[in-house]
Amino acid sequence: MKQNVVTNMQIGLLAVSVVGLVVLGAFATASMQSKEVVSKPKDEVGGISGVEAGSPKRKDKVVRTDAEWKKRLTPEQYKILRVKGTEAAFCGRFHDNKKTGVYHCAGCELPLFASNAKFDSGTGWPSFFQPVSKANTWTKRDTSYGMIRDEVLCARCDGHLGHVFDDGPVDKGGLRFCINSDALTFKASK
Repeated sequence: MKQNVVTNMQIGLLAVSVVGLVVLGAFATASMQSKEVVSKPKDEVGGISGVEAGSPKRKDKVVRTDAEWKKRLTPEQYKILRVKGTEAAFCGRFHDNKKTGVYHCAGCELPLFASNAKFDSGTGWPSFFQPVSKANTWTKRDTSYGMIRDEVLCARCDGHLGHVFDDGPVDKGGLRFCINSDALTFKASK
């Protein structure tokens, strides 16, 4: 009798495990399918079309050692720009910034996004519908955390800025550059 109790318990645990795996597999598949839309080419506003193209060649390219980056950047900036971290939603200093000016890369000061391209996406991160110049950012496929996304990087120093999605304002090209505040500095217009 005790043997049947143990066997029934084992069968019950196995059934729960199988159901859990099926649910997780369905969730991962649905998540990946919904993210595949992101990789559509969008040449006209600068972003998604550069996926997997590699770091742009530039005369003003900034290349530093890891030790040099650690000296130049705050720990938060280093975590975002060099280790591809993400700040918590609604906590970054620029997510609700309404001032007029230009957002620059915190790693190399390249101008990246103008305030007139910023919009409230409700996500908790600064969101822009286009960069200042298509040549100032590039994108790379990111498959971390079981998702398929397009990572946005600074074209001068290859610093991780955030990700670009195709759920931005339709009348502005449909892109949403979701950028970490700690990857940016801001210069207000005079």
